[in-house]
Amino acid sequence: MVQAYGADTDNGSADRPQPAGPRFRGLVDRLRGDRGIWRRGIVLALCSVLLTLLMAVHAKVPNRLGNLGSLIETFLPWIALLLPVLLVLGLLRRSATALVALLLPAVVWLNVFGGLLTDKSGSGGDLTVATHNVNAGNPDPEGTAQQVAGSGADVVALQELPGRKVFTYEKALADRYPYHSVQGTVGLWSKYPLADTRPVDLKMGWTRAMRSTVRAPQGDVAVYVAHLPSVRVKLQAGFTANQRDNSADALGEAIADEPVDRVVLLGDLNGTMNDRSLNAVTSQMRSTQGAAGDGFGFSWPASFPMARIDQIMVKGVEPTSSWTLEATDSDHLPIAARVEF
Repeated sequence: MVQAYGADTDNGSADRPQPAGPRFRGLVDRLRGDRGIWRRGIVLALCSVLLTLLMAVHAKVPNRLGNLGSLIETFLPWIALLLPVLLVLGLLRRSATALVALLLPAVVWLNVFGGLLTDKSGSGGDLTVATHNVNAGNPDPEGTAQQVAGSGADVVALQELPGRKVFTYEKALADRYPYHSVQGTVGLWSKYPLADTRPVDLKMGWTRAMRSTVRAPQGDVAVYVAHLPSVRVKLQAGFTANQRDNSADALGEAIADEPVDRVVLLGDLNGTMNDRSLNAVTSQMRSTQGAAGDGFGFSWPASFPMARIDQIMVKGVEPTSSWTLEATDSDHLPIAARVEF
């Protein structure tokens, strides 16, 4: 009884809460003693380092093997999806090394793509343009044309126009756009007069690009419409894009030789601004989405957009806003932008 009484009372120490200070110091001591938190998760930390290197030097990934570099660059923003996975695994492993290393790819990703997360769109502008790959198999060409025109664009570019449906698009847009031209499988509709309209040779054997001078009230602007060849991902050949790359070089040469100072490029380039194979074009023009858009502006595929391969690019004019339009019956989303002369 004496022992029990002493154990229960003992000046009340058994029931008295311990001070926070000693408990915190004890936790710190245990963490210091648990060297495993730094030893665990080395493989996870290595994964973070590799992701960092991939984003930092993606331009060095060779294209010789199935155009691997271009494939990575096309979907580079999606690397962000791997970061939460590494975070969860690092927490489960209770690895300080993995969690600290994860800061590296997070910082690099924010440095590369963080600017696209903010809304840079402004007000004003002199000319609104829109572009859409309508899809040759579109079951509702009239509705698609009306929907794109409903954006209020002054100039509309359409790609992948099948010859048997050109008249339908022309009829649907005639009321809003008194001036237009169709060259091969691409077309341009405008509220303002067109001049010096001609096809652009993409080295494909048939016409999938054109240029025209739009006589806007604020001044002339050269508008290019282009549909570069499609790329393919094949098990044996990899990311096959040679024809697309050659056509991009030809388009870049045409734009470089353009005598008009203000230039707007509208079209399906089958590549993103990060794809090195489009350097002939992207090195001399700005993306309206990157300069004045809100978010990434992914346009393809329409059912679950994963990449912005439809582009509005400019030089000699200032983008004020850029956005993605509502889906049509195409597998691409239409996009629009407003520019200031």
